[in-house]
Amino acid sequence: MINFTWWVNRKDAAGNNIFEGGFLGLDNIGVFDRSAVLPAGEYLEQADGTSWMATYSLNLLRIAAELASFDKAYADIASKFFEHFIYIAGAMDNLGENNKGLWDEDDGFFYDQLRLPDNSTEKMKVRSLVGLVPLFATEILSDGMINNNPIFKNRMIWFSENRPDLAGLVSRFNEPRTNGNHLISLLRGYRMKCLLKYMLDENEFLSDYGIRSVSKYHLNNPYIANINGMEFSVKYTPAESDSGLFGGNSNWRGPVWIPVNYLIIESLQRFYQYYGDDYKVECPTGSGVFMTLQEVANELYRRLSGIFLRDKDGKRAVFGSYDKLQSDPEFKDHVLFYEYFDGDNGRGVGASHQTGWSGLIVNCLCK
Repeated sequence: MINFTWWVNRKDAAGNNIFEGGFLGLDNIGVFDRSAVLPAGEYLEQADGTSWMATYSLNLLRIAAELASFDKAYADIASKFFEHFIYIAGAMDNLGENNKGLWDEDDGFFYDQLRLPDNSTEKMKVRSLVGLVPLFATEILSDGMINNNPIFKNRMIWFSENRPDLAGLVSRFNEPRTNGNHLISLLRGYRMKCLLKYMLDENEFLSDYGIRSVSKYHLNNPYIANINGMEFSVKYTPAESDSGLFGGNSNWRGPVWIPVNYLIIESLQRFYQYYGDDYKVECPTGSGVFMTLQEVANELYRRLSGIFLRDKDGKRAVFGSYDKLQSDPEFKDHVLFYEYFDGDNGRGVGASHQTGWSGLIVNCLCK
């Protein structure tokens, strides 16, 4: 709770529940260095940073709801973090020039926006993981967890009855399914389908080896922004950085990252717990094949596993064109967990000792 409050106090400059500042989001996926102070006083309102805080609110809400079943002192804390979540959802939707917020209705995607000194805003229309992070802000609560916490339940009812403008932005938290599950999420069904249409498009985010960090659309259509006479751009680079930006560490601009893919899969599974088999999306986009959200999660598991498992020719994508690693008996079965992976061919890139987070792939391989 102390850490959450620190972020609220330090990284919400305008006190409007929109967050900004470097490592709170994906630090080097943006158009420019998001930790830097811009010369004319502009600042970036982050779709991902704000969504992380919404996710953080739901994490703490879940913890408080669990604790409240044993100690009623935590009941009011669950209510507090539900309020935080609701107000963040409202801010993401309503702030900005002409009340457009961080959601772009024309594109059906979330973007960062640059707030200028005259209080106008400019959308940074880069199709990247920045716009997919809102998927993570989702939680499933049972009837029992709500009904056994009258303070929390009454607060939910109050928002439904007195602030329908805010309650309507959040998934139908007051409409349980037949299994008694309630969904609390930044995304209602329509917006989730919009995001998944991009995410599951093989010409955009979906590669043979997982979800790319930047859409392949930007390979031939780089995003370019002019700010105070300086030109900044983002294009799709599937592996090593081709830029000296951030010390040459601009490696979120196309590669597949296991931890973020894992969070996407977890979110899809949570959504499935609520929507069940009736809710289906096209996967891949344009294929004519429709899957439940659990089946989509399984498909992502399969593609991520393809980084490490041998293909029909007996080769592992993770080893790329390194023949010694592919065929030498002393090397071929010692699989390395790389920092990230080429968005086109699955080759391991960056540090090769990241067992702490790329080791999440074990959960994929066990499916």
